Amino acid sequence: MKIILPLLILFSFTAHAQIADFILLKKGAKTIKTIYADNDISFTTTSGSYLTAHINAIKNDSLFLQQYVIRYLPTTLGTYIIDTAGSYRYIYHYNQIMAIGKAEKKGFNTKGSGASLFGGGILLTVASGVVWLVDRKKFSAPLMIASAALATAGYFMAKGGSSGMVIGKKGYKLVYMNMSNNKK
Repeated sequence: MKIILPLLILFSFTAHAQIADFILLKKGAKTIKTIYADNDISFTTTSGSYLTAHINAIKNDSLFLQQYVIRYLPTTLGTYIIDTAGSYRYIYHYNQIMAIGKAEKKGFNTKGSGASLFGGGILLTVASGVVWLVDRKKFSAPLMIASAALATAGYFMAKGGSSGMVIGKKGYKLVYMNMSNNKK
């Protein structure tokens, strides 16, 4: 009996919690990511600035963000400590988000390989041009054409793709979920 009474008192108190507003990142009908308060977010705004910040709250279609300024300070022992020098607070409407995050690098890096191919193609094209100017008997037109074609292919490989999920392209969209009791 002594154990049952405290258990009954403990279980008789109920807590009611309200779920905060959140934002869904969708591709078509599929939810890719759910954005809640107290999470970190990285995005590019419609004005072109890139921001990585902590979400303090999501209310009334807006994200209340806090970005911390962190510095590495040297110690007398030759090591470094991390110091928070300050913070900035921002408020962004969810429609001001142009792209979320950066694309994850998995497998073959097309942009890096394209840049290498572009650089090598330009170098071979310039070298073939120098050979043509100096000694036209040793000049190889197929080599120059192939190197120019590789440089062009490398340029388009390096240029392609985006660094994040661009809202409005390829079916990406943000959906604000209002969970408050006062519906308008």
